[in-house]
Amino acid sequence: MPHSKRVLVVGSGGREHAIAWKLAADGAEVLIAPGNAGTATVGENLPIAVDDIRSLLDVAIKRKVDLTVVGPEVPLVAGIVDAFQAKKLRIFGPTADAARLEGSKAFCKKVLHRGDVPTAAYREFRSGEKAREYLEAREETPLVVKADGLAAGKGVFVCSTRDEALAAVEALADGGQSILIEERLDGIEVSVLAITDGRTIVTLPPLQDHKAAYDGDQGPNTGGMGAYCPTPFVDAAMLAEIEEQILVPTIHAMKRGRTPFQGVLYAGLMLTPQGPKVLEYNVRFGDPECQPLMALLKSSLLDLLDAAVDGRLEEVEPPEWKREAAVAVVMAAEGYPGSYPSGHPIRGLHEAAEVPGVQVFHAGTKRVDGQVETAGGRVLAVTATAPTLPQAKLQAYTGVRAIRWIGGWCRKDIADKGIRRERELAARDEEVESR
Repeated sequence: MPHSKRVLVVGSGGREHAIAWKLAADGAEVLIAPGNAGTATVGENLPIAVDDIRSLLDVAIKRKVDLTVVGPEVPLVAGIVDAFQAKKLRIFGPTADAARLEGSKAFCKKVLHRGDVPTAAYREFRSGEKAREYLEAREETPLVVKADGLAAGKGVFVCSTRDEALAAVEALADGGQSILIEERLDGIEVSVLAITDGRTIVTLPPLQDHKAAYDGDQGPNTGGMGAYCPTPFVDAAMLAEIEEQILVPTIHAMKRGRTPFQGVLYAGLMLTPQGPKVLEYNVRFGDPECQPLMALLKSSLLDLLDAAVDGRLEEVEPPEWKREAAVAVVMAAEGYPGSYPSGHPIRGLHEAAEVPGVQVFHAGTKRVDGQVETAGGRVLAVTATAPTLPQAKLQAYTGVRAIRWIGGWCRKDIADKGIRRERELAARDEEVESR
């Protein structure tokens, strides 16, 4: 059923293009602040920074916005939801207090322990000196060293030796925030996202993203080089276990701690031999995880977000998903995740969009004199849906090959882990049948 609602989407990345694209398809009139060259094709871009909460508030009032959807974590941690709610404006996302689940690793760990949610053992240190003393006094074991606050995906160091851990502490010691040292969990990493109104949760299909810059999970960590959905590493039984032992207890623990959580609860999980454990929580849709999810969602996103904001998720029919797979491949600027140039003209966008099942979501792009140019590190997320995971990968990379700009690059192995896993499971099933 078409809606005539006016929705403000806050952000400028591929995630926000995917959200705006889906909301527009649901019949909403979409405003995007600040948006990019892609969002301008599905709605109206407004030149307002994501952390300019006062101006975002003003435009929501002036333009009679019915619902605001916040993409990135920075405005959530800064209290955009509190500011909007104080003016009786409807907004999807957690309050500043609840957003500490992502904004503070130490707060997150305390919530997990309060809810008896499986996670890695950890110690928190208020100074680099105390962290160094702790490392020097303990046996050499693999560890993870984390900055307590937001670090745009670059505040986590996975260390195999004591020297690596000491170097990580040294790198974080000048940041003026607490340092967490955790046991290192081994296994397969997956992502499970849920939309919640603080009482009811709607779990979305499980994904796997690719954080390392280069093929084979080599190189530095990035904001994400690609994702695919659903992942065969999580079957229906495991997803039910993740809901029961991780997502629901976390929502209850937040409520008991007087920080009720409404928005997207994004669990980064490690599938260990002892079962799924929480690595971290994010408090918004992932980027690029959002792109394959939006490409697969058949139901109305707007209805889902409206119900979450109004506290009536339990009344909504479970969302309907395409019985397909989706693969999103991030195309990045030369030099990313380090420094990179901007302003290179991008060619082939139209040809890529003509590949069956492909949707090109823009991230770091801008339109200059009618030409789309690069304007960020992660530039595009070429996303394809198809009946199988190998087909979706083929279609996504067919789209990638059509797009050109100076220095543009991507990983070539997005979804390969999932494809290998599917083959393993099929071979196992054949062996069982042949016995």
